[in-house]
Amino acid sequence: MKDDDLIDVLEDAGLSPYQAEAYVTLLELGSASATDIADACDVPDPRIYDVLRDLESKGYIETYQQDSLTARAHDPETVLDDLRSRSSEYLSAAEEIEDRWNQPAVAEHEVSIVKRFETVMNRAREIIDNAEKQIQIAVDVDQFHSLKDALGDARDRGVHVKLSLCTREGDRLPSEEALASVCTEARHRDTPSPFLVLVDRRWTCFAPHSQSVNEYGVLVSDRTHTYVFHWFFLTCLWEIWDTIYTLRTPETPTTYVDLRHCVRDVDPLLDEGATIVATVEGYETDTHETVTLHGRITRVRYTGETAGRDQQLPLSQLAGRVSITLETDDGPVEVGGWGAVIEEVEASEITIEDVRYD
Repeated sequence: MKDDDLIDVLEDAGLSPYQAEAYVTLLELGSASATDIADACDVPDPRIYDVLRDLESKGYIETYQQDSLTARAHDPETVLDDLRSRSSEYLSAAEEIEDRWNQPAVAEHEVSIVKRFETVMNRAREIIDNAEKQIQIAVDVDQFHSLKDALGDARDRGVHVKLSLCTREGDRLPSEEALASVCTEARHRDTPSPFLVLVDRRWTCFAPHSQSVNEYGVLVSDRTHTYVFHWFFLTCLWEIWDTIYTLRTPETPTTYVDLRHCVRDVDPLLDEGATIVATVEGYETDTHETVTLHGRITRVRYTGETAGRDQQLPLSQLAGRVSITLETDDGPVEVGGWGAVIEEVEASEITIEDVRYD
C-alpha cells in the first residue's frame, strides 16, 4: 500500500491529516526528533508538537526527552485492534444495509422486489406463522422440509393448507403421515416450477424455480396482486396434478376456502334435487364487517352455466363471476368468492353441514 493510501485509511479511522502523515512518517523513521519528523513530512514546524502529543494521547506513539522532544511508534497492537474493530464495524454496517435493502417491510410496500431467495423464504415463514384461514403453497422437497414445522403449526391452528409439491429425480415424497400433519390436501408435480406461498388472500411470496438463470423474489401485500398469483397457482400448479393426500371424505361436514371448488361439488347435487345445508363465514362487501350465515344453498351462478356439461365443471367455466344463493331465516343472501363486489357477502369459508334427499 502506498503512503498516500495508508494515510487515507488512517484518516478514515479518525486521525487528522497531519496526525496521519506524522504517524506514517514516524513508522518509516523508527524514532526521531520532532524537528526531524516535521522535516520529513508536510506538517508545519509550529504544529508538530501538538500533533505528536495528540498521537500520544491516542496511543499511537510515545514521546520522551533526548536533547529535544523525541518520538517513537508504540507497539502497533493497539492501533491494529482499533483498525480491525473499525473494519468489523464497516463490514457489519455493510451487511445491515444489504439486509435492510433486501428485506423491506411488507406492511409498507404493496409489491417489493428482492434479490435473494433467502429473503423470500424468511418472509414466507413469517406470513405462514401468522396465517389465519388459508395457505396455498408450491415448493420442492427441500423447501417443504424447511417450512414443514411452520406449516404444521398452521394446521394445528385450523388453517387450510393446499400443498403443491415438486420432485426431481431421486427425491422421495413425504409419507402420508407427514403430509397429514402439514396440509389438508397435497398434489404432486414432476416438473420444476416457481416457489410460491399465498396466505389469507393477501400475502404472496414468489421466486423463480431453482434452475432459473436469475435469482430474485417478489413479495406482495395486496389482495388484487395476490389474486393474480392465486390463478397461476390454480391453473399451473394445482388443477392438472394428481392428488397424493386429502383430508376430504365423502361424509359431511366438508369445508371449502374457495367458493369455486364448493360450486364444483354442489352444482351436480342441486341438479339431483339435494337439500344442502351450509354455514358461510365471510365479510359484508359494503361494510367489510365479518359475518356468519347459516341456511340452505338453493342456487349456484357462474359464467358459462348455460354451456352444458356432462362431467365436472372445468375451471375455465368458473373463471368469471361465481356465486351461491344461501336461503337463511332472514331471507336469501347472495354470496360471492374472493374479490366479490356485486354479491352481499364475500365468503372466506363455506362448510357443507348436511346433504340430504327428501
